[in-house]
Amino acid sequence: MPTRILQPLLFLLAKSTHSALAQQIEYLKAENEILRAKLPKKLRTTPSERQRLIRAGKPLGAKLKALISVVCYTTFLSWQRQDSKTYGRRGIQGRPKTPEAVRALVVQMARENNWGHGRIQGELKTLRIYLSRNTIKSILKQHGLDPCPKHTRGNWVDFVRRHAQTLWACDFVSKKILTQSGLVDCFLLFFINVATRRVHLAGVTVNPSEEWMAQQARNLCMFFEEQEHQPIIVIHDRDKKFTPRFTHILESNDHRVIKLPARSPNLNAYAERWVRSLRSECLNHFMVFGEGHMRHLAETYVDFYNEVRPHQGIGNVPIGWKRAHGQGGQVHDVGGAPYRTWLGGLLKTYYRETG
Repeated sequence: MPTRILQPLLFLLAKSTHSALAQQIEYLKAENEILRAKLPKKLRTTPSERQRLIRAGKPLGAKLKALISVVCYTTFLSWQRQDSKTYGRRGIQGRPKTPEAVRALVVQMARENNWGHGRIQGELKTLRIYLSRNTIKSILKQHGLDPCPKHTRGNWVDFVRRHAQTLWACDFVSKKILTQSGLVDCFLLFFINVATRRVHLAGVTVNPSEEWMAQQARNLCMFFEEQEHQPIIVIHDRDKKFTPRFTHILESNDHRVIKLPARSPNLNAYAERWVRSLRSECLNHFMVFGEGHMRHLAETYVDFYNEVRPHQGIGNVPIGWKRAHGQGGQVHDVGGAPYRTWLGGLLKTYYRETG
């Protein structure tokens, strides 16, 4: 109702006597009924309009039943009950939600370090991020993580990851070769660094005796002295060719030797994978004539593997990222990118001219 009409009406009501006030109310009711008859049967009210009606009608109690006309009296009572349930909660914002970036950081710390909620809380404080322990617990539980994990010594994957730079795996590759005495087994001993995937070819022999293995251990100690990361850890399977003397020589030079459990090739996965690469990319394509031929094939493949062959485990690039065409092999340029071959064209790599 416009202000110019509402103010005189209120002034008139304030000065009226009780009987006169009753007559005026009756007139207003009659006028309201006439106006309501000309409007749609159902009026839709906004939340603010409902609140206004509740504030004005609640003090009247049951007397409102004879006055109300916008809605039925039962509807007004339902508005009033609903309003009483939400009263006291209006305007309360609650604790702000933890930012998604912080939640992700909490989960990352838990998964990468096996930390509990207390340790995570302390680490967050160093980053000037302050969360309660209960909040951290809630975040971890929502992601299926234990807020209080048991602290163990870790598994084999954790061990390999921690020691990758100084961890070398070793194994034998065997192949039948043709000699003057007929077909004999030839053995190739190699070592591979877990972090870099670089392979060191120790030796090739048809007789891996204890003395031969001892000499390879001494040679290996001299090779390890030239490496950047010390100390060196060596892992190998339970092949009987790895004699106690071989182990003693390495350990006497401060190199730790770990003998893997029986029938567990997955624990020596890096060495096993290199054996597969050597066989499928090189040895399976040749009939090997003598120990010298075997050594030539192995040394050539190791050079190719260490210098120019891409490795998916280290970003699909060569170990030393040396793609220059001057790194051995035979050069071919028949249009497009020139390439270099090894072992009669069996192994091939492409390069781009610079300069």
